[in-house]
Amino acid sequence: MTGQRIWVVDDDPELRRMVGTYLTDQGYDVRCLANAEQLTARLATQRPDLVVLDLMLPGDDGLTLLRRLRDGGDDLPVVMLTARGDAVDRIIGLEQGADDYLAKPFLPRELSARIEAVLRRRVALPAGTPLAEGQRIPIGEQVLDLASRTLERDGAVTVLTSGEFALLAAFVQHPHRPLPRQRLVELARGPESLIDSRSMDVQVSRLRKLVEPDPGRPRYLQTVWGFGYVFVPDGQPRSR
Repeated sequence: MTGQRIWVVDDDPELRRMVGTYLTDQGYDVRCLANAEQLTARLATQRPDLVVLDLMLPGDDGLTLLRRLRDGGDDLPVVMLTARGDAVDRIIGLEQGADDYLAKPFLPRELSARIEAVLRRRVALPAGTPLAEGQRIPIGEQVLDLASRTLERDGAVTVLTSGEFALLAAFVQHPHRPLPRQRLVELARGPESLIDSRSMDVQVSRLRKLVEPDPGRPRYLQTVWGFGYVFVPDGQPRSR
């Protein structure tokens, strides 16, 4: 992890100092920014490996910035900071494409663990995956390209975030196998992930918007009621 570039965007100077000092001591190249304008200006000429982004910022807030990145096809890894452990904040952040979230107050070590987990997902598929780099996997009318981490349909390309790609890769390497939420968390985020397994519902819902013709009536990422989810490559109804 040494030398990877982390940008911390928060309007609290004491938090920036604390987090910046801790992450620097962990070997990261850290830059601390106070608001959306500073982040937007720096992104015009530079690019970090990950952004720690506060939800509540003066001017454009963190969700607005995140939405702008994702709408522009940018899969820059983002760990969202929320002012409280409100489930609504967490769900909205995940729906907008955050790779992970952390509620304030938090220990710097916990933030470092979240950052490490997201960066690991950026460089590798889940452990033990049999999928070959460069393989293209059909999902209905779309194709998942493992090399570029994109979904393609009729010439249109959708760049997946690291969290979206890790979860979709977990599904495609276990076709027709019902997977409980906690197992999906382990496959997509690692066995030491602290993320709430119920948040997997939000992640699956986001994936369905990308891969399903009708997300309200999913064919490929089907629900196994009372258990979890299952990837059905041919989109055929699954017997209950």
